[in-house]
Amino acid sequence: MSAASDLSRRLARNAEAACRHYLPAGRREGRYWIVGDALGSAGRSLYVRLKGPDHGRGAAGKWTDAATGGHGDLLDLLALNCGHSRLADALDEARRFLALPATEVPQIVDGAPAPIGSPRAARRLFAASRPIGATLAERYLFSRGITGVRTERWLRFHAACWYRPDRDDVAPTPAAMPALIAAVTDVDGAIMGVHRTWLDGSGRGKAPVAVPRRAMGELLGHGVRFGAAGPVMVAGEGIETVLSLRMAMPRVPMIAALSAAHLAAIRFPPPLRRLYVAREEDGAGRAAFGALETRATAAGIELLPLASVLDDFNADLCASGTGKLAERLRPQLRTEDCAAFL
Repeated sequence: MSAASDLSRRLARNAEAACRHYLPAGRREGRYWIVGDALGSAGRSLYVRLKGPDHGRGAAGKWTDAATGGHGDLLDLLALNCGHSRLADALDEARRFLALPATEVPQIVDGAPAPIGSPRAARRLFAASRPIGATLAERYLFSRGITGVRTERWLRFHAACWYRPDRDDVAPTPAAMPALIAAVTDVDGAIMGVHRTWLDGSGRGKAPVAVPRRAMGELLGHGVRFGAAGPVMVAGEGIETVLSLRMAMPRVPMIAALSAAHLAAIRFPPPLRRLYVAREEDGAGRAAFGALETRATAAGIELLPLASVLDDFNADLCASGTGKLAERLRPQLRTEDCAAFL
């Protein structure tokens, strides 16, 4: 059996979970998942068979779009949804999905309301969001010099994320706007919250509202994680700051704590032995580094600061590019880390 056939069969056996993951705007009706199109738009044109044999008539995972005449299996649908033109990319995406722990595969089947701002509400929002590939969120990060985000499992996009107006907003404020969604997880990978960055319609900037960034859930000690924890890691406050560093050091696991206070309180994963910190040169940033240094010393973890040339590392990346950023980081890293990660 070919790799494509094997992955298609495995996807079919997890058809409902795959539909909830990639087509969250749809809904189950009997034996089918009904949605607007392969990109996950609301509607009733495309239907996916959820139950059935592995192959032949009525097979699970088979789909048809009545509006376009398109049809295929879940591997085809996944490729269209994520914007993959190469089979190899679609196969990699399927492998990533099938490797997700159960806590990461959306399986929300009840309609009970979740308390506002709770981890449960955060998980629902993340489950209702779609993969970041070929979305305004990917375009927004690209405008900030950040690429390669399709493999980051904790980043997603929501086309119409609810926004509660702030008292400083100038009316009228849209009730919902497109948003970059980032999952905040604990050291075991459980989703404890989400961070939302509302975007303007072009995807080239944040939405023109008073508070375009907000987080919800249980955030203290947790963060947005990029890569599996290891002996050497990087931590910072902002998502764009950390992703900019990841452009220069893609093999280093990193965590965005979302604020100075939360940076000071991040929980250290068991394998960690050396932590580089993208230090913000303001009062809150210096205080966070001092508090983190005290905790790291007590835990036997070496703490080292990373300093940007401009206001932050994203500004450095946009101004000088990935190569120059890597060269500026080199003298700030331990020699063995330069050899391993740059």
